Amino acid sequence: MGNKNRASGSANNAAKSSFVPQERDCYEGERLARLLKLINGAIESAKHLDRNSLPEKFWFKQRFAIGVNEVTRVLERMSPTSEMEGSGQKPPPHIISTQRRNPTAVQLQAILIAQDCNPKWLTKHLPSLASSRKVPVIFVKDEKKGSLRLGELVKLKTAIAIGVKDKENSINQIVEEILSGGNEMND
Repeated sequence: MGNKNRASGSANNAAKSSFVPQERDCYEGERLARLLKLINGAIESAKHLDRNSLPEKFWFKQRFAIGVNEVTRVLERMSPTSEMEGSGQKPPPHIISTQRRNPTAVQLQAILIAQDCNPKWLTKHLPSLASSRKVPVIFVKDEKKGSLRLGELVKLKTAIAIGVKDKENSINQIVEEILSGGNEMND
């Protein structure tokens, strides 16, 4: 019986270690402040350029998936990218059915996840789901205030996860620069 516990314990440790983000994808300190300043500036300029009569809440909903549930829902509706696509092999039937069901699914450009989420299992599925859709993940760590910092971006008290919808606007241009390692982030 002791062997079962050891086996399950090692499986749990392997699952925990696979969830640890890479250092370059985790933003904290001054690097986090620059990231949030760039994104916040892009949000303000996009709002200024739009000048439509949408209330702020709906404006944010058009450009971001806010919260773990909504980010998960959008990711699940995106068609998974597989290595079989380039090889000419036929994808499994479940992939075909999702493409037929929702051919114009909203695409996410990137996901921001707060590291201070407690319990951790609330966001544990997001990195693997994002990886299967080839969506980059940016982890935000700020001494137990990451969710507060993300919430400030979308004018809420807290936000554990935010997905940036790919709408080809100034917000997407800034996020693309950040993801490609633009000069502003490396100063």
